[in-house]
Amino acid sequence: MTQRNAPSLAISRQRHGRLGPVSKPNLARRVAEAAEIALTTRKYVTFIDVVTSLRWLHSRHVDTWRQGRVATLAELADVDEERLLATATLLGNWARAKGLRPVETPYIAGTRDRRELRFTAGHPQEAFRVHWLSPDLSEARVRRLTEAQSKAPDLVAVSPLDDWTCAACGDTGPYLIMEDDRPHCLTCADLDHLVFLPAGNAALSRRAKQESGLSAVVVRFNRRRKVYQRLGLLVEDSALAAAEERCLADEEVRLRRRERDRDRRAEQDGEFQAKMAAEIARLFPSCPERRAREIAEHAGQRGSGRVGRSAAAKALDENAITLAVIASIRHLDTDYDHLLMSGVPRMAARDMIRERIERKLEDFRRTPR
Repeated sequence: MTQRNAPSLAISRQRHGRLGPVSKPNLARRVAEAAEIALTTRKYVTFIDVVTSLRWLHSRHVDTWRQGRVATLAELADVDEERLLATATLLGNWARAKGLRPVETPYIAGTRDRRELRFTAGHPQEAFRVHWLSPDLSEARVRRLTEAQSKAPDLVAVSPLDDWTCAACGDTGPYLIMEDDRPHCLTCADLDHLVFLPAGNAALSRRAKQESGLSAVVVRFNRRRKVYQRLGLLVEDSALAAAEERCLADEEVRLRRRERDRDRRAEQDGEFQAKMAAEIARLFPSCPERRAREIAEHAGQRGSGRVGRSAAAKALDENAITLAVIASIRHLDTDYDHLLMSGVPRMAARDMIRERIERKLEDFRRTPR
């Protein structure tokens, strides 16, 4: 049983299976809010953007679906197929009212058969596949986006956590690849001539993939973070050797470029965190300036996966900003961490501190005299 906090923490829900009915006006409002965030961030919005923002699907579920390991995306969703169809319809209505440009985009599985992915089992798929592009995008940018979104995804090989057997030969191995919704070893998938290149050197990986006529991305599921993480690539041996030669030739140039990129990212992060701190101060006038700055720096840390790095937070969405403040209160102003260390289940601990968080939020919202 899981529970999610709304920004005010006044509305919470417990999930037993799939979510029950929600009024259409309420759903339309939530779809519009989620779509607006994606459009502000990227200048286009997709059905996947909306359902992940609504938290009916996690990114790990989308990864599993794209790997071709389930028949439909609906199998992994917290809502039924009718709700997903209603969401796609409401997104289309909102997008047309905004004057967005529809581009139907193929969704292809990262499997050897490159089959077309299905969103639901019982509905036409066109409404789910449309990407809605801002009219502000130039024709060149639209063309690049369309080409990138229409490109077949990388083949995906999974480094399994548990024992498994190949559906074709009954043997096993360090990696599996899905064919016909069943796991196959690299030998049966005709990929056993490839060599593994660990992640870590972006230039080498990029060039090895360019040189290799056949390649696959290797991923492994991280149970703690509940996401598939990239481990590296499977590439042809000759391609890896050629890529290594190219990298040795321009190593110094790439080192200087990395230093410039690092400085630029640090500057961008500082600007974003300053904007986030200012938004915290606006929404919570009694939150001390130093506290607001610390919340922004913590939540907005690059690569942290925290709420401050979400698309909503980057758009300075009020809900996401409030969630960052709640997280700070939870850990600094309550005994939540002590409750966890003493063995209290996470959701039970959150229930126990809910009123204290509400009171602290109200204190922060008061206008100073």
